[in-house]
Amino acid sequence: MSKSVKKVYGYLAEIETPSKLWKACEKCRDAGFKKWDAFSSFPVHGLDKAMGLKKSILPYLVFFGGLTGITTGFLLAYITQVQIYPTVVQAKPANIFTVAAFFPIMFELTILLSGFTTLFGLLGLMGLPRLNHPLFASKQFKRVTDDGLYIAIEARDPKFSPEATKAFLEEIGGYNIELVEDDE
Repeated sequence: MSKSVKKVYGYLAEIETPSKLWKACEKCRDAGFKKWDAFSSFPVHGLDKAMGLKKSILPYLVFFGGLTGITTGFLLAYITQVQIYPTVVQAKPANIFTVAAFFPIMFELTILLSGFTTLFGLLGLMGLPRLNHPLFASKQFKRVTDDGLYIAIEARDPKFSPEATKAFLEEIGGYNIELVEDDE
């Protein structure tokens, strides 16, 4: 009979108030932790700055997705309506100056490819889809959708040490500190 192997995911600590969570995030950032996250059931203004998060590259990805859409729309309409099969409607010329007729397809492909880039870029940047997360096994983490405020420091962080990390979480105001294990 094989015993299930459990790998340590990290520590989860509950924080009392949003302001204490903000200050605890600053302390985690200043301590040099890289693989950690804060959890709240509501937005805490300025938390991303306190965590030291950089701006996302998602807007740039979406811009280039939209640029690809508008370029594809133009080329699709121009090549098919002007080059391959010139469509003459009411004696209007079939040349580059008929670009106004191409606007609907250009607009639609811009929106379509921007939307797909947003969806798949966001999923990729977030590391999803992940069907299960180790924190879901924690009994206290279920409160995060109601009123709980938490900080989780992952074991894969270079600064992680079982004793030192637990002491650090206590020092920054964490309580109900729980070792979270990941089933493999």
